[in-house]
Amino acid sequence: MPLDGFTPWPEDAALVYRRAGYWQGRPLPELLRDWAREHGPHTALVHGTTRLTYFRLDRRVSRMAAGLRLRGVEPGRRVVVQLPNTPEFVVAVFALMRVGAIPVLAPTAHRETEIAHLVAESEAVGYVGPAVHRGFDHAETAARIAAGSTSLRRIFTLTAPGEQSGGFSLLPGGALAFPLHTVDEAPVPDHRLDASDVAFFLPSGGGTTTPPRLVGRTHDDYAYQLRAAAEPLALGPEDVYLATLPAESTFALGCPGILGTLAVGGTVVLLDDPAPEAAFHTIAREGVTVTTVTPGIAARWLDALDDAVADLASLRVMQIGGGASRLDPALAARIEPGFGCRLQQV
Repeated sequence: MPLDGFTPWPEDAALVYRRAGYWQGRPLPELLRDWAREHGPHTALVHGTTRLTYFRLDRRVSRMAAGLRLRGVEPGRRVVVQLPNTPEFVVAVFALMRVGAIPVLAPTAHRETEIAHLVAESEAVGYVGPAVHRGFDHAETAARIAAGSTSLRRIFTLTAPGEQSGGFSLLPGGALAFPLHTVDEAPVPDHRLDASDVAFFLPSGGGTTTPPRLVGRTHDDYAYQLRAAAEPLALGPEDVYLATLPAESTFALGCPGILGTLAVGGTVVLLDDPAPEAAFHTIAREGVTVTTVTPGIAARWLDALDDAVADLASLRVMQIGGGASRLDPALAARIEPGFGCRLQQV
């Protein structure tokens, strides 16, 4: 379905990619069903004590998709997703795509100015985010944005298990707010998707004075990226990927990242804190084999190695990149002997 403001891939290039087999014409939610069929009982996502198999992940995606549709999220509509590294991030993104809606992925660090811009730019009808994250009230911010928006009418809020409540609330201006855990209904048939359509939008650029731009990624091109990025790592079902960088970042999402690991039947461990103590404990507990960090995080981890008591022997590849600065050669030289793993600079 054509999308106003989005420039599709040139048809001649798309034809070449399809004939070469790079693009396989399979939308991402359809691929998730394939992964669930192939790797059903294997663990897909880990977050603290929560563990989801591929079967359960696919089931939760279908149930949330049905719940979103029942609550007015329609095919082709855009929904801003601003969630931390939790299973709900993965579920919500796939559920929105399964409905036929288009997620607009936003960092949790974005505040009212940036989110209001993304809502206006994408004409988003919905927002999915935490109630409060690291002391910031995202729910209240979303409500203020909705009050001044002509499009935003549905807010879905992720709350802590002990704070969950049922029902919905009417916000000033007429928007409706729903606890995300209540968006759960009996599955309905998937919306039919075209793999050449936009799967989701990623924010790119922007700064203190320049608002972020929206970059549309299609199902075809992103599915190929996942496969191509996984090949140099020989990523497979036995791998355990630790996502410490924000889940919505290009680096952590699909290089090969969260989605690339799911595509090969591996396990994704979601961690919202890259501090060395938490990361090292998680690597040891879960047998993490691959992770991605920025140069700054790599330096912090190296400085903490002497005091580390966790066993990091499972780690076989550390990807470093995604930061504002290049990896210093002296720092790079310390990675492989320090962690006993391969370094891949990205």
